[in-house]
Amino acid sequence: MKQTHKLVSLLTAGLVFSGLAAGGGLQAASASPHPLQASAASGASLTLDNEIGGTWTCGFSPFNTGNIGNGITFGEVYEELVYVNTLKSGATTPWLATAYAWSNGNKTLTFTIRQGVKWSDGQPFSAKDVLFTFDLLKKFPALDLNSVWSVLSSVSLKGANQVVFQFKTEAVPYFYYIADQVPIVPEHIWSKIKNPVTYLDANPVGTGPYEMQKCTPENIVYQKNPNYWQKGLPKFETVYYPAFTSNTPANLQLATGQAQWGSQFIPNIKGFYLSKSPNYHYWFPPVANVSVFINLKNPVLQNLAVRRAIAYAINRPLVSKIGEYGYEPPSNQTGIVTPTFSSWLDKSLANKYGYSYNPAKAKSILEKAGFKMVGGVMRKGSQKLSFTFLNNGGFSDWVAAGSVIQQDLKAVGIKVTPVNLSATTYQTKLYTGNYELAYGSETGGPGPYYELRQWLYSANTAPIGKVASTNYERYSSSATDALLNSYAATTSVAAQHNIINQLEKVMLSNVPVVPVTEEVSWYQYDTGKVGGWVTPSNPYALPAIYNYPDMGVVLTHLYPKG
Repeated sequence: MKQTHKLVSLLTAGLVFSGLAAGGGLQAASASPHPLQASAASGASLTLDNEIGGTWTCGFSPFNTGNIGNGITFGEVYEELVYVNTLKSGATTPWLATAYAWSNGNKTLTFTIRQGVKWSDGQPFSAKDVLFTFDLLKKFPALDLNSVWSVLSSVSLKGANQVVFQFKTEAVPYFYYIADQVPIVPEHIWSKIKNPVTYLDANPVGTGPYEMQKCTPENIVYQKNPNYWQKGLPKFETVYYPAFTSNTPANLQLATGQAQWGSQFIPNIKGFYLSKSPNYHYWFPPVANVSVFINLKNPVLQNLAVRRAIAYAINRPLVSKIGEYGYEPPSNQTGIVTPTFSSWLDKSLANKYGYSYNPAKAKSILEKAGFKMVGGVMRKGSQKLSFTFLNNGGFSDWVAAGSVIQQDLKAVGIKVTPVNLSATTYQTKLYTGNYELAYGSETGGPGPYYELRQWLYSANTAPIGKVASTNYERYSSSATDALLNSYAATTSVAAQHNIINQLEKVMLSNVPVVPVTEEVSWYQYDTGKVGGWVTPSNPYALPAIYNYPDMGVVLTHLYPKG
């Protein structure tokens, strides 16, 4: 990955977050989480530029993985209890909750809910809305995107403004999912919805800084929420979010100054973007992985030899160079993102398996498993190593990366047929398991545990045809589940490292997914007319538009200059 700024050491070796640690509490006044910026100019507007590979469907449900992944609802409209900053070792900021405290041996978590907050329709927000939201996730498991009810035993009210979460066991890492990753919805609206799983939420009512004013397939217009609880914020009256089906027009809009905040891949970014203005900047901090998802319900792909061959056959450095211009560095098969989480990487274990580019070894593995090359394709009896390769056709870097992977696999006798689709169709097929091989990414979190959990936790997946919140490959192992659960039950950093090492061994020995490049938080920003940006020296949030709920945090910091 090429960066214009050095990525300082923002993440510590351990997972014991500041403010999240066992027994820790966040005691904060009800004032805004950060000081106000200069007054907004009348009618000031901001334009976003996040190429999604499709058009808007104009549904804003915060429990639709496509909506939150594209940054259209969670953060700017709906909000979280406590903001957790991945780039600052999980540092916490009070949001809809002003304080929290662990008790009962880290099996009880109590939030104090902010008073005086209103929904955008003027109705009062209260602790009852928080309780309702989590009860909704329990009643409709498809909405529980991070499987929080796999570890919760109950959620209840305490007094007028506290919500108490009881866990089945110690579960400190689940603070991130409960506090930061669950959008709180209004009981007075959602209680009347017959089927919240299929509910589009075309006119969302939230507590966030913006209201959705108008939506077309081509553009979403957000207007400042006049009832927003952070007085004087946001500073921009209007935010425009146009839809782009490919990188080229989106990149042109950024380079010509028509948009101020970008979150996409730009080939030759220095020549195409930075050279156009001294006010143009970018920063790409690595946070997760872009991977080849392997459908483990496919009988041929259930063969470990085939998966191991795929992992050895892919030239990750070449994918990084050609597909991502080096902006995203090559991954390793453990899935540990470096340098961000380097302290968690078991180097000796990774070296033992040695998943570097080795097409000769890939061929040898297949031959030992009984496959023979016939007409350029490996076969064994009726089995033929020929697969479709699902991809988001609007992401030019992913399409280019897919082409490199296709040639790499062809060289060892694995035929891959690219299926480059619109964003909506791609997401539907990926989430429902309607694919053989697929290229994509998860969101990760403030430590390697979170992405490993997304890949490997069986509670996150679903039968083929049903939507999986993560774990798109349909991996299931009771032993791996036990490791993930044991991680959540300990606050010992040494024990956590030992568990992560065992999860790395799962990645290396079972190859349930093949990490290819390290996913960065794509971020371009224009300082000419806008201030308050995330910078390497002030990493107050993940900076990409699609990072949630970080997008809402950034929007409350930005202000028009002049």
